[in-house]
Amino acid sequence: MGPLVPDVIGNQLNLVVALFVGIAFGFVLEQAGFSTSKKLVGLFYGYDFTVLRVFMTAGVTAMIGVVALDHFGLLDISQILINPTFLWSAIVGGIIMGLGFVIGGFCPGTSVCAAAIGKIDAMIFIAGSLLGVLVFAEGYPMFEGLYKAANWGNVQIFNTLGMSQSLFAFLLTAMAVGAFWGVTVIEAKVNGKMDPEYKSKKLYYGLTILAGVIALSAFVMPDRKDELMGSIQDKGFVTNYNVNEMTSDELAFRIMDSDQKLQIFDLRAQKEFDSLALPFSARYDIQNFFDKETGKKLSYRNMKNVFVANDEYTEKQGAVLAKELGFHDIYVLKGGLNGFRKDILNFEQPGEPKNRRETDTYRFRNEAKTTIPVLIKEYKQKQAPKESSKPKRKLVGC
Repeated sequence: MGPLVPDVIGNQLNLVVALFVGIAFGFVLEQAGFSTSKKLVGLFYGYDFTVLRVFMTAGVTAMIGVVALDHFGLLDISQILINPTFLWSAIVGGIIMGLGFVIGGFCPGTSVCAAAIGKIDAMIFIAGSLLGVLVFAEGYPMFEGLYKAANWGNVQIFNTLGMSQSLFAFLLTAMAVGAFWGVTVIEAKVNGKMDPEYKSKKLYYGLTILAGVIALSAFVMPDRKDELMGSIQDKGFVTNYNVNEMTSDELAFRIMDSDQKLQIFDLRAQKEFDSLALPFSARYDIQNFFDKETGKKLSYRNMKNVFVANDEYTEKQGAVLAKELGFHDIYVLKGGLNGFRKDILNFEQPGEPKNRRETDTYRFRNEAKTTIPVLIKEYKQKQAPKESSKPKRKLVGC
């Protein structure tokens, strides 16, 4: 259920919803004629391209939907499974699948749909599919070399082609529209007449214009991650952005007071963090702010989320990104950790205090200079090795 699980729909209810979605999907397939083998194999013989139209429409709809949901922050795209590409097994499997489709008249999904309404040939097709699964499972040691050959990893076509996600979405939509026009001409020649359903050119012109608008919308909704990462590289934008500040004295006081509402997001390199990790802190890369788990931590109510780095500008980059992602109670450490070291950890009293305020400040800083290194040492000893905060990909799919 995309972005709805588990925040809106619980994991248990998700299975119930999935059941009804599956029933509805099967009903739509049957009504579209996908339970009829003659209609399905028409793609290979040129007399009926309904399969191509349906699958390309579904692909374009899903693609634009994912782009839109990602752009508006409703979908954590890092959690979407991208099946790894094993080139040779994909080629061999594709050939076997294609032959099975054209000979048997069904694909795995449509065969179940057809069997559900009593088609005997679909039941035989399913039995053959199960036999094929059994042969592959039992003979896996023999097929393993081919199965794992040429591992290309989690390939994204637009990255492979060196183009933006928006441009690829536009080109794929344009290709789908071109294919719809082309197959209509092919059907007319093979059947000797134009299908009445597609005879109106006005309908095709209207749908083409609609598809063009949808394709262009991809440029209006660029990859949200790229857009936001680009914005925090703009020095003027970051410098002029209004972000709350927390002084070194306030941060030191909250640490010494064991403030349970304090969360420190350390943006330094791992080596620097290991050498000096403040209590209540955890290390993050800026990229982590797009992860669901980090987002949950930033969403805790009534927390003070303080971003620290050696310099204040780096802190502000992280804070600006967090605020642009919609998080609240974001602070940066004024003067950065370099200032914190100078004012707290390595404090040297400049002389005799001139007023009551300086007297209290110097007394507090001298106390903090002694206390906080002890707290840092205790915090380091408590921290057991943990797995990366970046959420793992969920191995799901059809």
